[in-house]
Amino acid sequence: MSAHRTTLRRAGTVAALATAGVLAAAGVASAHVTVHPESYAKGATDGVLTFRVPNEEDKAGTTKVQVYLPTDHPVLGVLVTPQNGWTAKVTTSKLKTPVKTDDGTITDAVSQITWTGGKIGAGQYEDFNVAFGQLPDDTDQLAFKTLQTYSDGNVVRWIEEAAAGDDEPENPAPVLKLTAKESEDGDGAPAASASAAAGSAKSGSDASSSSSASDSDSTARGLGIAGLIVGVLGLAAGAFAIVRSRTPRS
Repeated sequence: MSAHRTTLRRAGTVAALATAGVLAAAGVASAHVTVHPESYAKGATDGVLTFRVPNEEDKAGTTKVQVYLPTDHPVLGVLVTPQNGWTAKVTTSKLKTPVKTDDGTITDAVSQITWTGGKIGAGQYEDFNVAFGQLPDDTDQLAFKTLQTYSDGNVVRWIEEAAAGDDEPENPAPVLKLTAKESEDGDGAPAASASAAAGSAKSGSDASSSSSASDSDSTARGLGIAGLIVGVLGLAAGAFAIVRSRTPRS
């Protein structure tokens, strides 16, 4: 019984280590500067963007964060939320192409925000909130290139943008997706003007829902299969060890 318990304990340890390895790899892959939420409607007004900055160094803390806002598709009416322990410096730039709004023509916009004075320790992260008055409506996404400076002088440049169809780069810039404008009905698309069009829209909606559900199911299946594989490997190792321990006595 003692030998069997030892074998099973070892098998459980193997499975646990395998699972931990998978989770650790996922954590490393996601430990970069990101912007939240991941998407907004084109031309959205009066919202908040949160830049999440994790500390990836074990022996140094993050002491400076610089976020660069695009000026070819400017974010208007930027305001910085006071951050405990941090001082924010906002830099504005002249726009090559002024933006016309209901309140007049905008010729300047915020191009950079720099936070200093605080510290993000090992295993920690900080959220930096930025309010905006209006997002552009003439592009599908906004990239916010970011520089992260550590107390040892090391600077990580989160400035790479992935091309369509390419894998995520090593140091990706935070990217905000801009989706289709919402209609007056708030459904994200123009309302159908005839019953036939309404029926077609409903059919498309059902197809979209089915596709979405299918994608979710596929993801769930993938995760479930991965978990089963890890468990089966652990049990197989235990069974094999038990068989080997019994064979000499047989």
